[in-house]
Amino acid sequence: MGLCFGKSQTDEDDSVKNVEFAGGNVHLITTTESWDQKLAEASKDGKIVIANFSATWCGPCKMVAPFYRELSEKYPSIMFLLIDVEELTEFSASWDIKATPTFFFLRDGQQVDKLVGANKPELQKRVTAIVDSTTQRQN
Repeated sequence: MGLCFGKSQTDEDDSVKNVEFAGGNVHLITTTESWDQKLAEASKDGKIVIANFSATWCGPCKMVAPFYRELSEKYPSIMFLLIDVEELTEFSASWDIKATPTFFFLRDGQQVDKLVGANKPELQKRVTAIVDSTTQRQN
């Protein structure tokens, strides 16, 4: 399970940001207003939200990004959000992000689960559990 705790002090330039983190059905959150808008939209539509707090310089984040995109395409009933902790520093701090990636699972804006680290099998397991619980609530 990979974790990043802070930006490494290397001479890499920001060209490493070319790894495509968004895409599929992943919505990139760049402002607190867009966060509020997406959460309101999800609540109105009865969707669970998975918020991926990530960083473009984080190796494990890069590793899990394509899988997160795949999940977003496989589960259109869930809203997948991506927050760059470097772009929204204060907002990320308000969520007490200690390591990246950190995934929050939200229902009606309230946290129902949390996963820290780039653990693909565990992320898949929790997404499946959320989908199953949502299906049971609707029946």
